[in-house]
Amino acid sequence: MFTLDYPGFSMKKTACLSACLILLFLSCPVTSESSEATVKSHVSYSSVTGLGFNTADKKLVYGDASPDLQYGLLWLPKNLAATQSVPLIVLIHGGCWLNEYDIQHSFPLASALAEAGYAVWSLEYRRTGDPGGAWPGSFDDVRQGIAFTSKLQDYPLDLDRIVVMGHSAGGHLALLAAAEDPGVYGVVGLAAITDIVAYSKGQNNCQAAAIDFMGGSDRANPDAYRAANPAGRPLHDKTLLLQGDMDSIVPFEQSQLAGATTVVFEGAGHFDWIHPGTGAYRLLLSTLEDLFRE
Repeated sequence: MFTLDYPGFSMKKTACLSACLILLFLSCPVTSESSEATVKSHVSYSSVTGLGFNTADKKLVYGDASPDLQYGLLWLPKNLAATQSVPLIVLIHGGCWLNEYDIQHSFPLASALAEAGYAVWSLEYRRTGDPGGAWPGSFDDVRQGIAFTSKLQDYPLDLDRIVVMGHSAGGHLALLAAAEDPGVYGVVGLAAITDIVAYSKGQNNCQAAAIDFMGGSDRANPDAYRAANPAGRPLHDKTLLLQGDMDSIVPFEQSQLAGATTVVFEGAGHFDWIHPGTGAYRLLLSTLEDLFRE
């Protein structure tokens, strides 16, 4: 379960991002522990769910099979100029693919990204335990939610610059969906599960949940695992993976995906990426700035 804490932080890079990304990150001051703006690391799931957030600007249903679960929440930056359009981040929350963990824990991240100047289309989707959820229903929902962006033309969005971003199990779904969608500009996996076959053989609770998500082991369902596995499949040509080296929910090895650019943040745990008060979140902002400058 999501109950881990992690201290300390620093950064190293395992694949080449531009010098601009690194300079942007290093320019962010690290404050003292007594400051209200203290940079955190190794944060817990409960510290994320305890954060405040802004209410989404719009809720839109993208699917009719389970409208109470097949919807997206749209956050927009404030004070946009009348002619301004902004990049869109499609956010896929994690939670081991389980219906125990819903979209709400991603609200602080979505709010912070909107405050940073991005529009966010955050998707809820059917998960293990929901009728129609698990594989392939969860993936079908994510694909449908991404396709729904074509209906957001009345909002101030630059629909030529759509980045799909997913955390943990949401990162797994994001990698698969972005790889097959030519309209996606890039994809960012945050502590993403990239090899579901290897992941399902692990011992932690989330790894055990992978077998439930897939409806059995990889030996029992080899074709399903092959279809559901980003590893060994063509990736989107702009695939970025951000990983903390102190993550005990998604092992470091999951970030070593052929064809992806990987950045490892030393001392970061699993939830640092979705907590706007962490150094890992600062790196995420720098990564997005660098990506959208390409």
